[in-house]
Amino acid sequence: MLRIHQLRKEYKPGEPANDGISLQVGPGEVLGLLGHNGAGKTTLINQVVGLLRPTAGEITLDGHDLVADPAFARRFCALMPQAHAPLDGVSPRQAVETIGRIRGARRAEARERTAELLAELDIEEWADTIGERLSGGVRRLAAFAMAAVWPGRVVMLDEPTNDVDPVRRRLLWGQVRALAEAGYAVLLVTHNVAEAERSVDRLTILDQGRIVAKGTPAELRERAAGELRLELLASGTAPIEPEIPAAGPTRRTGRRHLMPITMATAPDALAWARRLRDAGTIDEFSITPTSLEDVYVGLIGNANGNDGSNDPRGSSAVAA
Repeated sequence: MLRIHQLRKEYKPGEPANDGISLQVGPGEVLGLLGHNGAGKTTLINQVVGLLRPTAGEITLDGHDLVADPAFARRFCALMPQAHAPLDGVSPRQAVETIGRIRGARRAEARERTAELLAELDIEEWADTIGERLSGGVRRLAAFAMAAVWPGRVVMLDEPTNDVDPVRRRLLWGQVRALAEAGYAVLLVTHNVAEAERSVDRLTILDQGRIVAKGTPAELRERAAGELRLELLASGTAPIEPEIPAAGPTRRTGRRHLMPITMATAPDALAWARRLRDAGTIDEFSITPTSLEDVYVGLIGNANGNDGSNDPRGSSAVAA
């Protein structure tokens, strides 16, 4: 069990990047860390693996103090950093096999596991290509393989899908789940709310260095206003005045309007949206179940003293 208790990290006195963070992740579990850029996610995992020393707090793995013994942390915690893997002058196969050997695998074990990962991630075509000739996506997948080849006990993944194409992104998420099913504890850092919702067991949401919510995706969705979300894409830039009762604050980003509604008001909302489209006021609309993204935007908006109405993140709903 990886346990973090009341962790605090200050780069400057009185300006914490992490402020009183407590969480734990066990074998066979994927714990997602959600938060915007600068929320303190990368700072947190860098302390776990011993790259940064906490200002205060405890980090233990099965009771072993990782702060006092960062060498133990690096032995039993594998990290996929946010930056690209250092592949200059080596191929993905060479890099992954080498990391496997460094982390304790025998030569045959490292070779077999490397071949398995390259195949599962569908990058065998570039397995023996020198790093300088690889795309950003393939380098990212190779970096994941380097973390997953012989992990130890805990696998930490910092924005693992950056630059990865949609098809191989699904393969990568499958391998994340495979790590958990093999008994590893997985700590996943991301700001991609939709992908995290499908891939994690529990979530911890960070904002300005503090935990603002935690729970399973289902538990967090229960915090959202309304069971459904009405999305309207306006034809022009003028605001659209609601003609139906909303279950919570309406958010507007450019031409896109997002309104939480209830099951009871869904028929009226549908009829209203059709009238707007027939009148040319909107180009398209959709009604979808409330998502974790709605919860996330609401929480971060509330934590920052606003309702999230100016949030720049886009919607993933399918338009009607």
